[in-house]
Amino acid sequence: MSQSDVKAARPLSPHLQVYKLILTMLMSILHRITGAGLYFGMFFVAWWLVAVASGPSYYDFAMGLFGSIIGYLALFGFTWALMHHMLGGLRHFLWDTGRAMGPGIRDKLAIANIVGSVVLTVLVWIVVLAVA
Repeated sequence: MSQSDVKAARPLSPHLQVYKLILTMLMSILHRITGAGLYFGMFFVAWWLVAVASGPSYYDFAMGLFGSIIGYLALFGFTWALMHHMLGGLRHFLWDTGRAMGPGIRDKLAIANIVGSVVLTVLVWIVVLAVA
C-alpha cells in the first residue's frame, strides 16, 4: 500500500456546507454576538459615568448624544443585547443542571429566549420613556 492510498482513506472534516443551520445553533451564534456587543457597549456606559463625574456641561453634551435618534437606537440595541444574553445565560444554566435537553424543549426555550428578550426590552423602554 502506497502512502497516497492511506491519505485517501482518511475521512475529511465536515465543512460549513455540510451543516444545516438549526435554531439552537443560531442562538449560540447570537449569544456570542450579543456578548461581544455588550463588551464594546460597556465603553459607552463608562463614558457616561465619566460624563457624570466631569460636571454639568460635559454631562449635557453626553446626554445630547445619547438623546439623539442614533443614541436611542444604540441604547435600544444595547438593552436588547443585554436581555438576550441574560436569558441565554439562564437557558445555559438550566442545561447545566441537566434539564431541558430534549429536542422539543430546546427549540421552545430558544424561541422563548427570542420572544422574551424582545418583550423585556420593550417593557424596559416603556418604563424608561414613561419616567423621562
